[in-house]
Amino acid sequence: MKKFIYGILLVILLLLCILLLFNTFSLTSKQVSSEPIKELPISDKVFTNLSKAIQYPTISYSEDAIPDSTAFHGFHDFLKETYPLTHEHLTLEKVNEYSLLYTWKGSDKNKKPIILMSHQDVVPVDEPTLGDWEAGPFDGEITDTHIIGRGALDDKASLIALMESVEQLLKESYTPSRTIYLTFGHDEEVGGSNGAAKIASLLKERGVKAAMTIDEGGFLADGLIPGIDNTVAILNLGEKGFASFKLTVETNGGHSSAPPKENTIGMLAKAIVELENNQFPYKLVEPVNHQLDYLGAELPFTKKIAFANPWLFKGPILEALNAHTTTAPTIIDGGLKNNVIPTVAEATINFRILPGENIEGVKKHIENIISDKIKVEPVGFLTNPSPISSIESESFKTIEKTIRSVFPTSIVVPGLTGGGTDARYFYDVSDDVYRFYPIRLNPKSLTRFHGIDEKINKENYKELIQFSYQLIKKFN
Repeated sequence: MKKFIYGILLVILLLLCILLLFNTFSLTSKQVSSEPIKELPISDKVFTNLSKAIQYPTISYSEDAIPDSTAFHGFHDFLKETYPLTHEHLTLEKVNEYSLLYTWKGSDKNKKPIILMSHQDVVPVDEPTLGDWEAGPFDGEITDTHIIGRGALDDKASLIALMESVEQLLKESYTPSRTIYLTFGHDEEVGGSNGAAKIASLLKERGVKAAMTIDEGGFLADGLIPGIDNTVAILNLGEKGFASFKLTVETNGGHSSAPPKENTIGMLAKAIVELENNQFPYKLVEPVNHQLDYLGAELPFTKKIAFANPWLFKGPILEALNAHTTTAPTIIDGGLKNNVIPTVAEATINFRILPGENIEGVKKHIENIISDKIKVEPVGFLTNPSPISSIESESFKTIEKTIRSVFPTSIVVPGLTGGGTDARYFYDVSDDVYRFYPIRLNPKSLTRFHGIDEKINKENYKELIQFSYQLIKKFN
């Protein structure tokens, strides 16, 4: 009897091995061939232009804060002065005073337009960190290797790269066959509801239906994917949702010498710990499934086995890809004196919501886990996950081909943006919405986004211009 059981187990094991190997060998490369391109010669003068752009402190502090008109209008004047052909041949509209919409009329009305996005605003700089910067965050200093300053990575580099590309094409007397919209919102860092959202609404009113929209949110990953030495171009098809909830505990307070059984801050702390200990589950959803296919095919054989068989190995893979709704306590407030138990304590928890889940579900998740004595209410900007754009569309294939042509050794991988972008507003006016500009990120530079010593490598900045220039030509 034992031999029979062992025999059955051996057969099952053999069949399992055959299935694993069959799936692994069936997972073949999805990379398209590159095409020769005529590279654009790029002068070092472009570094000065980006430097000057950084010197305008177009900071977004909060959703309710009034933009600094001097900084934003000064930046607009700088664009007009620096890119005269663009302002001569394209129509410029100011939307809600600070956001910019450029229209470059195409020669063929039957072709759908494209929308190229960026944003003008940047996040503030923490005053205590100023001494840790290599140069002042709004000095725009140019070194032998980098341009330094707030916005060098997020997101003036892509904005100025687009302007450089359009200006160069106009110098070549280039006319696009399809209309091109350049949209530069002014409040992306605080949700974009007064900038990009208004531009999208205006385009919708005019009946615009673009073939595609492209924005920030994808990048070139160097040394970030274990097992892959080549640069990985993350071309994101959508983005997670964004929601913050405030937890409020109210008690009678009291003297610290006689603490009650349920302490205000203690209750709040327990709720935070419970939420962190009861995370949302990891899920294999679109576009994470595409990410596994494209990435897995390029991995060494042993790792490829796992990616080719997610039904068996999806746990650690999805965890590595952060494929779940994340939970992050971000603000806590309570107490005025060290011997007084406060009557009120509050904490804000931020969630980045996986496609397939929603804001209401997040609220229910919180309420099911923490004490019903704690009030839960949404706070600030909230948005559900975006739709997921296609990997089969001509637009995706054109972007993919452009990446592979400008960066022939790169590996293009579809993905999902964890952070929020202005692109979320453009689904009603675009067949597909993608997120990619070729900013190079490595383990060291990742921390510079919204952080200390933000800067971009000079050669990488030229790559942004080259990509933008070639992308416009590929679509036309």
